[in-house]
Amino acid sequence: MAEVIRMPKMSDTMEEGVIASWLKKVGDTVKSGDILAEVETDKATMELESYEDGTLLYIGVKEKEAAPVDGIIAIIGKKGENIDGLLKDVKSGGAGNGAAEKAAESATPAPAASAPAEKIDTSGIKATVVTMPKMSDTMTEGVIASWLSKVGDTVKAGDIIAEVETDKATMELESYEDGTLLYIGVEAGSSVPVDGVIAIIGEKGADYKTLLKAHEAGAGSAPAEESAPQAASAPASTSSAPAAPSQAATADHSSDNGRIKISPLAKKMAEDKGYDIRQIAGSGDGGRIVRKDVESFSPSAQPSAPAAAPGKEAPKVVLPSIVGEESFEDVPVSQMRKVIAKGVSDSKFTAPHFYVTMEINMDKAIEARGSLNDISPVKISFNDMVVKAAAAALRLHPDVNVSWRGDKIRMNKHIHVAVAMAIPPDGLLMPVVRFADNKSLSHISAEVKDFSQKAKNKKLQPTDWEGATFSISNLGMFGVDEFTAILNAPASCILAVGGIKETAIVKNGQLVPGNIMKVTLTCDHRAVDGAMGAAFLQTLKKFLEDPIKLLV
Repeated sequence: MAEVIRMPKMSDTMEEGVIASWLKKVGDTVKSGDILAEVETDKATMELESYEDGTLLYIGVKEKEAAPVDGIIAIIGKKGENIDGLLKDVKSGGAGNGAAEKAAESATPAPAASAPAEKIDTSGIKATVVTMPKMSDTMTEGVIASWLSKVGDTVKAGDIIAEVETDKATMELESYEDGTLLYIGVEAGSSVPVDGVIAIIGEKGADYKTLLKAHEAGAGSAPAEESAPQAASAPASTSSAPAAPSQAATADHSSDNGRIKISPLAKKMAEDKGYDIRQIAGSGDGGRIVRKDVESFSPSAQPSAPAAAPGKEAPKVVLPSIVGEESFEDVPVSQMRKVIAKGVSDSKFTAPHFYVTMEINMDKAIEARGSLNDISPVKISFNDMVVKAAAAALRLHPDVNVSWRGDKIRMNKHIHVAVAMAIPPDGLLMPVVRFADNKSLSHISAEVKDFSQKAKNKKLQPTDWEGATFSISNLGMFGVDEFTAILNAPASCILAVGGIKETAIVKNGQLVPGNIMKVTLTCDHRAVDGAMGAAFLQTLKKFLEDPIKLLV
């Protein structure tokens, strides 16, 4: 379908543009990134760039003729496409060469611009408002992707001050003369309608607030023209859906100073991919590098392109072009995973978590475990020892063995310790060792092993994982040194246990090898304070560093 190209509004004061020269003629094939024409504005001569492939079917404005803003310049479409109906509409609207629109616009704005000037005089303010340009025929707003300058920064002519996302591409916002960025009207990530205020650039200390008020009142146009030497307007904007002027092209590619000709979009793509633009052959006008050249470029096979500008160094590493196939599979969420997702979300986003981490020397625990397993009917693990030590510490710190109940805190007199167990691929369960403080290490070990077998066979019952007053999650067996865990409601604390790691420690003033385990206590700050959590960990540390105390 044919697309109409209109004269874009390339500056805040622009009412019309002059076609300096056509670089394409009717019937020519147009590629994405090709320069169609050069347009003279009241600020600079800009390039009109195409964003799509097609054929130039119609030219409505001859060289050296002017076209008003939004006046129709050309039509691009498929080769042989019938545009008689479109041309009829164009001619009936008087927009073919822009003459009627030019007359209407030149006659109408004059009174509107002069009347407000009597209310707010901005003639002495050496600054100019930068507005959002209309970068495509369908564009109604643009998004500031990022600001490359901040308020107070000195801006030079040709500097890129921001990146703007349009409905067609991400374009660069370029300053046309020196000045200071006095005001930013749109935060990064926010949208602004076409002709909405983006920023103000001018002389340092200029009264930009008055200028802003005048602009909002519609009175800034005439004074701005009087202070044209200080103006720094928005960059060249795209005209219609298929065509747009390159905003950085004038600065980088229209001169004969040896710079490489490359469109802003192609330049950004090349930088993102780590390509040396000197090695990319351009297929656009005059060897200009466009988007398709970057997309099809293969660093390993491409010969060197023309020499780069003096002073510019090529990237030290040229990354190879990697070809791959994107694929994915949507896996239905199991009922267990749904319950887990809801539970952890409710816990994480309703309970204020805080974390306390401590290192524990496990030398004596390793020695004690070896001795215990010589006589124990079941093999005792380090996790069993942690469960027993946590239960013993909770007996001495009942203010940690609590749960938050909204208008009250429940102080649990019993100690039920939940132990996290992975159930691949569905998720995990936390069966509860009840009255863990009253059970021996071998009893805890046997019970945990029974829970593990039931979990693998999916035979755990709701009564097996309900009623926890404290929780333990151990990832040490997976080689994890340290981590934090999400609270397992309604318990107000959960202990995350890392692996035992042999490392150098200081003992009696000497550097000796030791076995260190890191544990992190997650607490619900509504019920447990930092001092309470730290005191609990100190007691836990004493039990694990001298396990004989667990037998008393």
